Amino acid sequence: MSATDDPEPAAPHGAHGRPLTRSQKWAAYKDSPYFPATVLLFILAAAAGLFAGSYTYAMANPTPHRIPVAVVSRPAPVGGKEFVAAMDKALDASLDIHVFATRARAHEALEEQEVFAIMRAGDRGVSLDVASASGAAVAQLLAESAVKVGAETGEPVAVRDIKPLQRGDPRGLALFYISLAAVIIGFVGAIQLSVHARALIPLERIAFTIGYSLLGGFAIAAVVDWWLGAVDLPFFESWMILAFTMFTSGMVFSMFNTLMGRWAMIPTWGVMVLLGNPSSGGAVSWPLLPSVLGHIGRWLPPGASVNAQHTAVYYQGHQRLFPYLVLGAWAVVSCTVFWVWRHRHPGGRDHMPQHAATAT
Repeated sequence: MSATDDPEPAAPHGAHGRPLTRSQKWAAYKDSPYFPATVLLFILAAAAGLFAGSYTYAMANPTPHRIPVAVVSRPAPVGGKEFVAAMDKALDASLDIHVFATRARAHEALEEQEVFAIMRAGDRGVSLDVASASGAAVAQLLAESAVKVGAETGEPVAVRDIKPLQRGDPRGLALFYISLAAVIIGFVGAIQLSVHARALIPLERIAFTIGYSLLGGFAIAAVVDWWLGAVDLPFFESWMILAFTMFTSGMVFSMFNTLMGRWAMIPTWGVMVLLGNPSSGGAVSWPLLPSVLGHIGRWLPPGASVNAQHTAVYYQGHQRLFPYLVLGAWAVVSCTVFWVWRHRHPGGRDHMPQHAATAT
């Protein structure tokens, strides 16, 4: 055939020149890169709306639902019952009253984070001890309500912050931010291992997740404490909490990656970011969150991380086991699922392209 001859026309799409059927077109489309790209269009749009909605729902208009408050019954209060009743009414019946015989026992309950404030009535009026470290917004709400109720009832009110926040973190958000960083970098690190170090076998993947968690947790704590001086952290304890959080977050993604393949980001983002971070109690304390979020938040890794970090910084000597059990449970379940069904994980030597396997 000469160079000027027209090339032989290409055969139509179907075999032997027949047009493709609808099912064949759908199968070809599903095998093309356009199918996952189209799905991602809708997923990303939904994620954007849900992200904005979840944070707005949880944080835009914090409203008291259940605020544990200690009331000291001795010495016998003068006008105390009337003041407490008026406070409860002003806060839409959200006070959860815990009665203690002495101020010392009430203070111990505050240190154990069982209550957010202590009310005590005496001959000179009512004293209200708040704890900004337990939640700046809650302390502010109680203080403002007490002053207003005192003016209405004619009862003198003395407000004192007995557990203030550190000077470099006047709104109490630093601990939320460092926990948020640990959560997000934790699963982003696992994603990057899946993309750039796909050939890692399961044990190696877990080991490298531990490695970047330890280094990342150290970096977060060092920047916030040593470099910026925003919060005076109990360094080793805070470092370990951050590392534990990063590891748990990374293994949660690895678990979903094993179960769902390339769509693992959907449940990871849903559990850790859309649901976990707004309900963590870091930006808005649990008593001011919508009641459902206030209950489930502490059972998720972000809430457990904020809880452990908050206690380590402001309530040393009163650390609770529960947040560590939550992080540990998520980590153990994630590692177990990943290990048992490791053959389904898209990484590993067996899933490498043939030429890459030959090269190694």
